[in-house]
Amino acid sequence: MSADSGDRIIELGCVELLNRKLTGNNLHLYFNPGRDSHEDALKVHGISNEFLKDKPRFAELVDDILQYLQGAELIIHNAAFDVGFLNKELELAA
Repeated sequence: MSADSGDRIIELGCVELLNRKLTGNNLHLYFNPGRDSHEDALKVHGISNEFLKDKPRFAELVDDILQYLQGAELIIHNAAFDVGFLNKELELAA
């Protein structure tokens, strides 16, 4: 699975912390990747192509995502893997 080979983000989840406490300001989105999920990815996340088919594309929500993240210090789980996908989606949305 690789952003460079055309695999795409299908889900984004964010929570806001202030002083190490959850604020309740959360963001959780699903995206239609415009292609079928890789078989190995389906084994990990279990999110079906059928479920994603009516979801918006990442590019349709990129402004909302960037507004939510504006000024934030990010902590990214599995950053070595995820940052490449985020960068690719932002590049495609530009």
